[in-house]
Amino acid sequence: MSNNEPMISFDRDHIWHPYTSAVNPLTVYPVAGTDGVRIILEDGTELIDGMASWWCAIHGYNNPVLSKALCDQAQKMPHVMFGGLTHEPAVTLARKLIDLSPAPLQHVFFADSGSVSVEVALKMAIQYFQGTGRTEKNRIMTIRNGYHGDTLGCMSVCDPVNGMHSLFSSVLPKHIFAEAPSCRYDEGCTDEDFADFKSKIESHAHELAAVILEPVVQGAGGMRFYSPEYLKRVREACDEHDVLLICDEIATGFCRAGAVFGSDLAGISPDIMCVGKAITGGYMTLAATLATEKVAQGISSDGGVFMHGPTFMANPLACAVANASLDLLVESNWEERIPQITTMLEDGFSPCANLPTVAEVRCLGTIGVVEMKQPVDLDAIQAEFVKRGVWVRPFGKLIYVMPPYVISNLELEALTSAICEVVSLQG
Repeated sequence: MSNNEPMISFDRDHIWHPYTSAVNPLTVYPVAGTDGVRIILEDGTELIDGMASWWCAIHGYNNPVLSKALCDQAQKMPHVMFGGLTHEPAVTLARKLIDLSPAPLQHVFFADSGSVSVEVALKMAIQYFQGTGRTEKNRIMTIRNGYHGDTLGCMSVCDPVNGMHSLFSSVLPKHIFAEAPSCRYDEGCTDEDFADFKSKIESHAHELAAVILEPVVQGAGGMRFYSPEYLKRVREACDEHDVLLICDEIATGFCRAGAVFGSDLAGISPDIMCVGKAITGGYMTLAATLATEKVAQGISSDGGVFMHGPTFMANPLACAVANASLDLLVESNWEERIPQITTMLEDGFSPCANLPTVAEVRCLGTIGVVEMKQPVDLDAIQAEFVKRGVWVRPFGKLIYVMPPYVISNLELEALTSAICEVVSLQG
């Protein structure tokens, strides 16, 4: 029996992992530590992390600047309620977020996870029209292949067919779904490409509070990249029909797609924006929902207050490390480094493109995707990656990476080479 067998046995019998059966769980690998862009297993195996811990550890692990920020704040004030109180880390972070975001976004509501920030955004949109006396505008429109989180409100705007939430369809609000954009990232957006969205927003404008979508990159719903021109048209249609636009930037924010925010790629500004994941560099759970002055004033125009208040809202530890993380990002050479990563992902995955089992290879920013023709066996393929010293977590047909921005060229080459080798063995 290995030294960690009691831990693994207890884990298997008692702990639920994400998207995993409690009675027939997938294999888990015990971690002893992390360093740089590497996960160190209990047996000493080092894995190059291609996932940045589900896209959040953009500066790698154990970054000394972030660790110091966290420790320093812990000595002063690890937590205090945000109702009726405020503190410097939260005020500083709000200022940084406003400075980084499109200019009209001037109000910041802190949340404690990405899903909660989306719930907040949906409530903001509905309460805006309640506050301005248009109570009939209480539905949401979105596009298929989207993913916005696993809580109830979020599930209602995830793809109802190919998403992960069909079990709950009977209890979810019924919202409006337009077809997923068919125009690719490097293409324009024709009238035909936009026809279904245009038709649905025109038909439902009288009851729509908001459109929510992931700007330019659809993440867990399929890792699809669509034309920025499509997003421009969405913004124009929302303006024309008095519908708010919510951009879910939880995956795309903080330079993941090659610009500070995905909406920047289209040159548009949303009415409400959700951010999370990379905001703390992977140290703490934190998210935020930003809104325009128009939205904030509208919510309060009938004398009401916004009805939400997480217990750990604006946690000082999370805000302090987020401030340090955003400073690192702004001061880094991300505008030079991220295009380099894009090129290396394209070159590294090019051997996969013509394999008979591969449907498509696509890359954008620091996102690299090898889409298979058939779903992969997660347990089996993950074991093959671990054998080769890399950590990749596929889902469905998608083998993809979103590495830390600080990954070295040699580590990135090793990551893509391992993936190509494993993909070539799939039959």
